[in-house]
Amino acid sequence: MHAKRPVIIANIPKLPAKWAGIIMPLLLSGLMSGIISMVNMLRALGWVEGLITLWFQNWMISWAIAFPVVLVVLPLVRRFTAMLVDMPGTPK
Repeated sequence: MHAKRPVIIANIPKLPAKWAGIIMPLLLSGLMSGIISMVNMLRALGWVEGLITLWFQNWMISWAIAFPVVLVVLPLVRRFTAMLVDMPGTPK
């Protein structure tokens, strides 16, 4: 008998744990680029007609840049964090 695989919604199966290293930066870069681009657009333009469409277009461009940048700098940030924080199990 096969063990039932956990699902996200309906019958869409969850990704294996090995994908966490890609999914977490994907979600984090998406949220951060979306929030920051909206704040910057509101500050620059105010609430103008078509703001949501303009913001969405700019957010997608920002996210397309932010995600690869996060993937590249994340190992450096982890090393720098380990220099500043006493984390069990990390080489000294």
